[in-house]
Amino acid sequence: MEIRVLKYFLTVVREQSITRAADVLHITQPTLSRQLAQMEEEIGVKLFDRGSRKISLTNEGLLLRRRAEEILQLVDKTEKELIEQDEQVEGKITIGCGELASVQLLPDLFESFHNKYPLVTFDIYSATADHVKEQIDRGLVDIGLLLEPIDIEKYDFIRLDMKERWVVIMRPDSPLAEKECVTAGELADLPLILPRRLKVQSELANWFGDYYDGLNVLFTSNLSTNASVMVSRGLGYSIVIEGMMPFWDQSKITYRPLYPPLTATSVLAWKRGQPFSLAATKFITHIKCFLGMDKT
Repeated sequence: MEIRVLKYFLTVVREQSITRAADVLHITQPTLSRQLAQMEEEIGVKLFDRGSRKISLTNEGLLLRRRAEEILQLVDKTEKELIEQDEQVEGKITIGCGELASVQLLPDLFESFHNKYPLVTFDIYSATADHVKEQIDRGLVDIGLLLEPIDIEKYDFIRLDMKERWVVIMRPDSPLAEKECVTAGELADLPLILPRRLKVQSELANWFGDYYDGLNVLFTSNLSTNASVMVSRGLGYSIVIEGMMPFWDQSKITYRPLYPPLTATSVLAWKRGQPFSLAATKFITHIKCFLGMDKT
């Protein structure tokens, strides 16, 4: 399966027409049709449902589209990294992170590195630790700021000193907003929104103790922002890492810490043995020097 043909395939998907795609690609329609037919024959599946006005994808075609986008993204990233190796330090470094308090460490890291290497830019990818780690494994993210617990056996990492505090998000008019902190018993009968990550749910199960099996879990959510929309509409109480909550408008939505306190740690991690671009390699060195530690 050639990269060129994958690009043809994605152009057809985007244009929903072989004729229009051929015009965009500056090739003839019969040539493009033949290339697509050969690809279907090569992989042994039907990729398109060809309608009278436009074509659509089969389930197999949908899977190939997702994989083709990832492959071409990785090819583009690799080509840029190869070009950067013999030139002055420039390029883009991709950082994956969740909505964590430890994100506040990144601006100083970015600023000090950018002062030294002004041609380097950064791409911030926001997701849960599991999704960021998956992107690291695929080579699409260079460095991840990951909330523990997380399996980092295959990674080099620096564990950060900043503690991530678990809190419950609520409307300002909630009775719980009058309290300084919230206990498991006070949450036991309320509609709850829990984190989607299973390892995190296990941590919360330990905190809730005997209350956990009887909880009224209405939603799970992977990031706190969307969960907060549900909270603001009165659909439940969301248990999240405090993260960026101090920067939100507390007149619209507020939060209280759990009691007894529940905290977590986070790590800056990158895949061990991964070939990095020159910019990413220098940034990893910069992280170690900036934080004054090298815990791996």
